[in-house]
Amino acid sequence: MRICICDAQVPFARGGAELLVATLRDELAARGFEADVVTLPFNWPTRVDLLRGCLAWRLIDLTDAAEKKIDRVIATRFPSYLVRHPHKIVWLVHQLRQVYDLFGTTYSDFSTQPRDRRVMEMVQAMDRRSLSEARALFTISHNVAARLRRSNQLAGRVLYPPPRLEPAYHTGEFGDYVFTAGRLDTLKRLDLLVRAMQYTETPVRCRIAGTGPEREALGELAQRLGVGGPGGKVELLGWVDERDLIELYAGSCGVFYAPYDEDYGYVTVEAFKAGKPVVTAADSGGVLELVEDGVNGFVCAPDAPREIAAHCDRLFRDRAAARAMGEAGRAQVAAIDWDHVIAELTA
Repeated sequence: MRICICDAQVPFARGGAELLVATLRDELAARGFEADVVTLPFNWPTRVDLLRGCLAWRLIDLTDAAEKKIDRVIATRFPSYLVRHPHKIVWLVHQLRQVYDLFGTTYSDFSTQPRDRRVMEMVQAMDRRSLSEARALFTISHNVAARLRRSNQLAGRVLYPPPRLEPAYHTGEFGDYVFTAGRLDTLKRLDLLVRAMQYTETPVRCRIAGTGPEREALGELAQRLGVGGPGGKVELLGWVDERDLIELYAGSCGVFYAPYDEDYGYVTVEAFKAGKPVVTAADSGGVLELVEDGVNGFVCAPDAPREIAAHCDRLFRDRAAARAMGEAGRAQVAAIDWDHVIAELTA
Protein backbone atom coordinates (compact mmCIF):
# COMPACT_ATOMS: atom_id res chain seq x y z
CA MET A 1 0.00 0.00 0.00
CA ARG A 2 1.29 3.48 -0.93
CA ILE A 3 0.28 6.08 1.64
CA CYS A 4 0.71 9.86 1.69
CA ILE A 5 0.59 11.60 5.06
CA CYS A 6 -0.68 15.17 4.68
CA ASP A 7 0.41 17.97 6.98
CA ALA A 8 0.35 21.76 6.93
CA GLN A 9 3.75 23.12 7.93
CA VAL A 10 4.22 26.51 9.54
CA PRO A 11 7.75 27.49 8.40
CA PHE A 12 10.38 27.23 11.16
CA ALA A 13 7.86 25.92 13.71
CA ARG A 14 8.37 22.45 15.16
CA GLY A 15 6.24 20.77 17.80
CA GLY A 16 4.15 17.73 18.62
CA ALA A 17 2.26 17.68 15.32
CA GLU A 18 5.47 17.57 13.30
CA LEU A 19 6.79 14.75 15.49
CA LEU A 20 3.57 12.80 15.03
CA VAL A 21 3.74 13.02 11.23
CA ALA A 22 7.42 12.10 11.01
CA THR A 23 7.02 9.18 13.39
CA LEU A 24 3.90 7.91 11.62
CA ARG A 25 5.85 7.82 8.35
CA ASP A 26 8.70 5.89 9.98
CA GLU A 27 6.38 3.43 11.71
CA LEU A 28 4.47 2.75 8.49
CA ALA A 29 7.74 2.15 6.63
CA ALA A 30 8.95 -0.19 9.37
CA ARG A 31 5.87 -2.35 8.75
CA GLY A 32 6.38 -2.60 5.00
CA PHE A 33 4.18 0.24 3.77
CA GLU A 34 5.46 2.71 1.20
CA ALA A 35 4.87 6.01 2.97
CA ASP A 36 5.79 9.61 2.36
CA VAL A 37 4.88 13.01 3.80
CA VAL A 38 3.27 15.74 1.72
CA THR A 39 3.41 19.21 3.25
CA LEU A 40 2.35 22.66 2.12
CA PRO A 41 3.52 25.80 3.92
CA PHE A 42 0.75 27.38 5.96
CA ASN A 43 1.11 30.97 7.03
CA TRP A 44 -1.82 33.36 7.29
CA PRO A 45 -0.90 36.95 8.09
CA THR A 46 -4.23 37.97 6.51
CA ARG A 47 -7.65 36.36 6.22
CA VAL A 48 -7.14 36.11 2.44
CA ASP A 49 -3.91 34.14 2.99
CA LEU A 50 -5.84 31.80 5.29
CA LEU A 51 -8.40 31.04 2.59
CA ARG A 52 -5.67 30.64 -0.04
CA GLY A 53 -4.03 28.02 2.13
CA CYS A 54 -7.32 26.12 2.29
CA LEU A 55 -7.79 26.33 -1.48
CA ALA A 56 -4.26 25.03 -2.11
CA TRP A 57 -5.06 21.80 -0.26
CA ARG A 58 -8.41 21.47 -2.00
CA LEU A 59 -6.79 21.70 -5.43
CA ILE A 60 -3.91 19.30 -4.85
CA ASP A 61 -4.12 15.96 -6.68
CA LEU A 62 -2.77 12.96 -4.80
CA THR A 63 -4.44 10.17 -6.75
CA ASP A 64 -1.11 9.09 -8.23
CA ALA A 65 2.58 10.00 -8.38
CA ALA A 66 5.27 8.95 -10.86
CA GLU A 67 2.61 6.94 -12.71
CA LYS A 68 1.88 4.88 -9.60
CA LYS A 69 -1.39 4.93 -7.73
CA ILE A 70 -1.50 6.43 -4.25
CA ASP A 71 -3.75 4.06 -2.32
CA ARG A 72 -4.55 6.20 0.68
CA VAL A 73 -3.98 9.59 2.26
CA ILE A 74 -3.87 10.21 5.98
CA ALA A 75 -4.60 13.87 6.74
CA THR A 76 -3.78 15.38 10.10
CA ARG A 77 -4.46 19.02 10.95
CA PHE A 78 -6.11 22.05 9.38
CA PRO A 79 -6.11 22.64 6.48
CA SER A 80 -4.46 19.42 5.23
CA TYR A 81 -7.70 17.47 5.60
CA LEU A 82 -9.26 19.55 2.82
CA VAL A 83 -7.34 17.36 0.37
CA ARG A 84 -9.47 15.26 -1.98
CA HIS A 85 -8.86 11.54 -2.31
CA PRO A 86 -11.14 8.52 -2.85
CA HIS A 87 -9.65 6.88 0.25
CA LYS A 88 -8.99 9.72 2.67
CA ILE A 89 -8.40 8.91 6.32
CA VAL A 90 -8.27 11.73 8.86
CA TRP A 91 -6.31 11.43 12.11
CA LEU A 92 -7.27 14.82 13.47
CA VAL A 93 -4.64 16.64 15.49
CA HIS A 94 -6.66 19.85 15.63
CA GLN A 95 -8.74 22.24 13.56
CA LEU A 96 -8.18 25.99 13.34
CA ARG A 97 -8.71 26.46 17.05
CA GLN A 98 -8.85 30.26 16.78
CA VAL A 99 -12.32 30.01 15.21
CA TYR A 100 -13.56 27.33 17.59
CA ASP A 101 -12.57 26.75 21.22
CA LEU A 102 -10.03 29.60 21.39
CA PHE A 103 -12.43 32.19 19.97
CA GLY A 104 -13.07 34.89 22.55
CA THR A 105 -9.83 34.20 24.45
CA THR A 106 -6.50 36.01 24.34
CA TYR A 107 -5.19 33.17 22.16
CA SER A 108 -7.37 34.10 19.15
CA ASP A 109 -7.15 37.22 16.98
CA PHE A 110 -10.61 36.69 15.46
CA SER A 111 -13.21 39.25 16.45
CA THR A 112 -16.97 39.67 16.16
CA GLN A 113 -16.56 42.01 13.18
CA PRO A 114 -18.63 40.99 10.12
CA ARG A 115 -15.59 40.10 7.97
CA ASP A 116 -14.12 37.85 10.64
CA ARG A 117 -17.51 36.24 11.18
CA ARG A 118 -17.77 35.49 7.49
CA VAL A 119 -14.33 33.88 7.38
CA MET A 120 -15.16 31.80 10.46
CA GLU A 121 -18.36 30.58 8.82
CA MET A 122 -16.43 29.66 5.68
CA VAL A 123 -13.83 27.69 7.65
CA GLN A 124 -16.52 25.85 9.59
CA ALA A 125 -18.38 24.98 6.39
CA MET A 126 -15.18 23.71 4.76
CA ASP A 127 -14.46 21.61 7.84
CA ARG A 128 -17.89 20.01 7.87
CA ARG A 129 -17.68 19.09 4.20
CA SER A 130 -14.06 17.91 4.02
CA LEU A 131 -14.11 15.97 7.29
CA SER A 132 -17.38 14.29 6.28
CA GLU A 133 -15.62 12.98 3.17
CA ALA A 134 -13.23 10.85 5.21
CA ARG A 135 -13.57 7.08 4.94
CA ALA A 136 -12.58 6.97 8.61
CA LEU A 137 -12.27 9.84 11.08
CA PHE A 138 -9.98 9.48 14.09
CA THR A 139 -8.89 12.05 16.67
CA ILE A 140 -5.76 12.11 18.82
CA SER A 141 -7.75 12.53 22.07
CA HIS A 142 -11.21 12.65 23.61
CA ASN A 143 -10.74 16.40 23.95
CA VAL A 144 -10.33 16.83 20.18
CA ALA A 145 -13.26 14.45 19.60
CA ALA A 146 -15.46 16.52 21.92
CA ARG A 147 -14.59 19.74 20.07
CA LEU A 148 -15.38 18.05 16.75
CA ARG A 149 -18.73 16.81 18.01
CA ARG A 150 -19.61 20.14 19.62
CA SER A 151 -18.58 22.36 16.71
CA ASN A 152 -19.20 20.23 13.61
CA GLN A 153 -21.59 17.51 14.79
CA LEU A 154 -19.15 14.83 13.63
CA ALA A 155 -18.00 11.74 15.53
CA GLY A 156 -14.33 10.80 15.69
CA ARG A 157 -12.79 7.64 17.15
CA VAL A 158 -9.98 8.29 19.62
CA LEU A 159 -6.57 6.96 18.65
CA TYR A 160 -3.85 8.07 21.05
CA PRO A 161 -0.46 8.66 19.37
CA PRO A 162 2.54 7.09 21.11
CA PRO A 163 5.65 9.25 21.56
CA ARG A 164 8.39 9.03 18.97
CA LEU A 165 10.95 7.47 21.32
CA GLU A 166 8.45 5.09 22.92
CA PRO A 167 10.72 2.04 23.34
CA ALA A 168 13.57 4.04 24.90
CA TYR A 169 11.94 5.68 27.94
CA HIS A 170 13.05 4.33 31.29
CA THR A 171 13.04 5.25 34.97
CA GLY A 172 16.23 6.47 36.59
CA GLU A 173 16.95 8.00 39.96
CA PHE A 174 14.43 10.53 41.26
CA GLY A 175 16.62 13.61 41.22
CA ASP A 176 16.30 17.15 42.53
CA TYR A 177 14.47 18.73 39.59
CA VAL A 178 11.06 18.92 37.94
CA PHE A 179 11.34 18.60 34.17
CA THR A 180 9.30 19.77 31.20
CA ALA A 181 9.83 19.90 27.45
CA GLY A 182 8.21 21.29 24.34
CA ARG A 183 7.70 24.39 22.27
CA LEU A 184 8.00 27.54 24.38
CA ASP A 185 4.85 29.51 23.56
CA THR A 186 2.10 31.17 25.55
CA LEU A 187 -0.41 28.30 25.30
CA LYS A 188 2.02 26.01 27.15
CA ARG A 189 2.05 28.36 30.20
CA LEU A 190 5.56 27.53 31.29
CA ASP A 191 5.61 30.84 33.14
CA LEU A 192 3.53 29.07 35.82
CA LEU A 193 6.44 26.74 36.57
CA VAL A 194 8.92 29.62 36.60
CA ARG A 195 6.67 31.57 39.00
CA ALA A 196 6.27 28.51 41.20
CA MET A 197 10.02 28.32 41.84
CA GLN A 198 9.92 31.49 43.94
CA TYR A 199 7.54 29.78 46.40
CA THR A 200 9.22 26.39 46.88
CA GLU A 201 10.48 25.51 50.36
CA THR A 202 12.90 22.75 49.30
CA PRO A 203 15.98 22.89 47.02
CA VAL A 204 13.85 21.51 44.15
CA ARG A 205 14.55 23.23 40.84
CA CYS A 206 13.15 23.06 37.31
CA ARG A 207 14.74 22.26 33.96
CA ILE A 208 12.94 23.34 30.78
CA ALA A 209 13.90 21.88 27.39
CA GLY A 210 12.77 23.43 24.13
CA THR A 211 12.80 26.51 21.95
CA GLY A 212 10.14 28.95 20.86
CA PRO A 213 8.94 32.55 20.96
CA GLU A 214 8.60 32.67 24.75
CA ARG A 215 12.17 31.71 25.60
CA GLU A 216 13.42 35.26 26.13
CA ALA A 217 10.36 36.22 28.18
CA LEU A 218 10.77 33.16 30.40
CA GLY A 219 14.43 33.99 30.99
CA GLU A 220 13.59 37.59 31.89
CA LEU A 221 10.84 36.43 34.24
CA ALA A 222 13.19 34.06 36.04
CA GLN A 223 15.75 36.84 36.47
CA ARG A 224 13.13 39.27 37.72
CA LEU A 225 11.87 36.78 40.32
CA GLY A 226 15.38 35.95 41.48
CA VAL A 227 15.28 32.30 40.39
CA GLY A 228 17.25 32.54 37.13
CA GLY A 229 20.90 32.85 36.17
CA PRO A 230 23.85 30.69 37.26
CA GLY A 231 22.94 28.67 40.34
CA GLY A 232 19.27 29.66 40.07
CA LYS A 233 16.29 27.36 40.35
CA VAL A 234 15.25 27.76 36.69
CA GLU A 235 17.38 26.29 33.91
CA LEU A 236 16.39 26.91 30.28
CA LEU A 237 18.14 24.15 28.35
CA GLY A 238 17.15 25.09 24.82
CA TRP A 239 17.00 22.33 22.23
CA VAL A 240 18.22 18.95 23.46
CA ASP A 241 18.87 15.81 21.42
CA GLU A 242 16.83 12.65 21.81
CA ARG A 243 19.33 10.84 24.03
CA ASP A 244 19.53 13.77 26.44
CA LEU A 245 15.74 14.14 26.44
CA ILE A 246 15.29 10.54 27.57
CA GLU A 247 17.81 10.97 30.39
CA LEU A 248 16.28 14.26 31.53
CA TYR A 249 12.93 12.50 31.99
CA ALA A 250 14.62 9.55 33.68
CA GLY A 251 16.46 11.69 36.23
CA SER A 252 13.60 13.96 37.27
CA CYS A 253 11.47 13.67 40.40
CA GLY A 254 8.41 14.64 38.36
CA VAL A 255 7.22 16.43 35.25
CA PHE A 256 5.27 19.67 34.89
CA TYR A 257 2.83 20.04 32.01
CA ALA A 258 -0.06 22.48 32.33
CA PRO A 259 -0.91 24.01 28.92
CA TYR A 260 -4.23 25.67 28.26
CA ASP A 261 -6.81 23.20 26.87
CA GLU A 262 -4.20 21.00 25.21
CA ASP A 263 -5.21 18.80 22.27
CA TYR A 264 -3.40 15.76 23.70
CA GLY A 265 0.03 16.37 25.21
CA TYR A 266 3.01 14.17 24.32
CA VAL A 267 4.82 15.33 27.46
CA THR A 268 2.30 13.55 29.68
CA VAL A 269 2.73 10.24 27.85
CA GLU A 270 6.52 10.62 27.77
CA ALA A 271 6.59 11.30 31.50
CA PHE A 272 4.46 8.25 32.28
CA LYS A 273 6.50 6.03 29.94
CA ALA A 274 9.50 7.14 32.02
CA GLY A 275 7.64 6.35 35.26
CA LYS A 276 7.34 9.96 36.43
CA PRO A 277 4.30 11.69 37.97
CA VAL A 278 2.84 14.76 36.23
CA VAL A 279 1.79 18.10 37.71
CA THR A 280 -0.90 19.74 35.57
CA ALA A 281 -3.84 22.16 35.75
CA ALA A 282 -7.61 21.69 35.85
CA ASP A 283 -8.07 23.39 32.46
CA SER A 284 -5.31 21.54 30.59
CA GLY A 285 -7.64 19.64 28.27
CA GLY A 286 -6.36 16.34 26.88
CA VAL A 287 -3.77 16.00 29.64
CA LEU A 288 -6.62 15.33 32.09
CA GLU A 289 -7.60 12.19 30.18
CA LEU A 290 -4.46 10.59 31.60
CA VAL A 291 -3.59 12.41 34.83
CA GLU A 292 -5.62 11.47 37.91
CA ASP A 293 -5.11 13.73 40.91
CA GLY A 294 -3.29 12.00 43.74
CA VAL A 295 -2.91 8.75 41.77
CA ASN A 296 -0.35 9.39 39.03
CA GLY A 297 0.12 13.14 39.46
CA PHE A 298 -1.44 16.32 40.73
CA VAL A 299 -4.13 18.54 39.20
CA CYS A 300 -3.80 22.17 40.30
CA ALA A 301 -6.13 25.11 39.98
CA PRO A 302 -5.39 27.19 36.86
CA ASP A 303 -2.89 29.99 37.37
CA ALA A 304 -1.86 28.76 40.83
CA PRO A 305 1.96 28.92 41.10
CA ARG A 306 1.89 28.50 44.89
CA GLU A 307 -0.03 25.23 44.55
CA ILE A 308 2.37 24.06 41.84
CA ALA A 309 5.27 24.91 44.15
CA ALA A 310 3.73 22.87 46.96
CA HIS A 311 3.43 19.83 44.70
CA CYS A 312 7.01 20.23 43.47
CA ASP A 313 8.13 20.29 47.11
CA ARG A 314 6.07 17.18 47.80
CA LEU A 315 7.71 15.26 44.94
CA PHE A 316 11.14 16.36 46.19
CA ARG A 317 10.47 15.38 49.83
CA ASP A 318 8.80 12.01 49.24
CA ARG A 319 10.61 10.16 46.46
CA ALA A 320 8.94 6.86 47.38
CA ALA A 321 5.49 8.37 46.82
CA ALA A 322 6.71 9.98 43.60
CA ARG A 323 7.96 6.62 42.38
CA ALA A 324 4.63 4.93 43.19
CA MET A 325 2.72 7.63 41.33
CA GLY A 326 5.07 7.30 38.38
CA GLU A 327 4.45 3.55 38.21
CA ALA A 328 0.71 4.21 38.21
CA GLY A 329 1.29 6.56 35.29
CA ARG A 330 3.27 3.90 33.45
CA ALA A 331 0.35 1.49 33.77
CA GLN A 332 -2.03 4.19 32.52
CA VAL A 333 -0.25 4.50 29.14
CA ALA A 334 0.90 0.89 28.69
CA ALA A 335 -1.65 0.26 25.91
CA ILE A 336 -0.60 3.28 23.83
CA ASP A 337 1.57 1.68 21.15
CA TRP A 338 2.24 1.96 17.42
CA ASP A 339 1.05 -1.52 16.46
CA HIS A 340 -2.51 -0.58 17.41
CA VAL A 341 -2.31 2.81 15.69
CA ILE A 342 -0.98 1.44 12.41
CA ALA A 343 -3.53 -1.38 12.39
CA GLU A 344 -6.38 1.13 12.73
CA LEU A 345 -5.09 3.61 10.15
CA THR A 346 -4.42 0.94 7.52
CA ALA A 347 -7.50 -1.24 8.10
